[in-house]
Amino acid sequence: MPGFLVHVGAQVMCSHGGQAQPTAPNPRVTVSDQPTVLITAPYVVAGCTLPPPPAANGPCVTAQWLVGTTRVMSNGQPLVVQSSQAICVPTGTPLIIAVTQTRVSAI
Repeated sequence: MPGFLVHVGAQVMCSHGGQAQPTAPNPRVTVSDQPTVLITAPYVVAGCTLPPPPAANGPCVTAQWLVGTTRVMSNGQPLVVQSSQAICVPTGTPLIIAVTQTRVSAI
């Protein structure tokens, strides 16, 4: 899937407004002087507003990327791009990439 590469400074949120951050940046490829993110790196979510059981199945705690680049790799792994898809645990909802750099794109 094509899109702009996601870096550690990108604004990524869960569907309920929680802020998501990568646990392992990829320093081998940088954009805007910041490391990019591989799809293998889990994200941690803080500030999710979805209530815990029995009211709902929240809050979002972690997230894992499912889809990333198909032609551009780093260390043999796909990178996260703005069109990538991720799923949060335990809620099963997606992550939203709200803001990222707009200079480098990949397929």
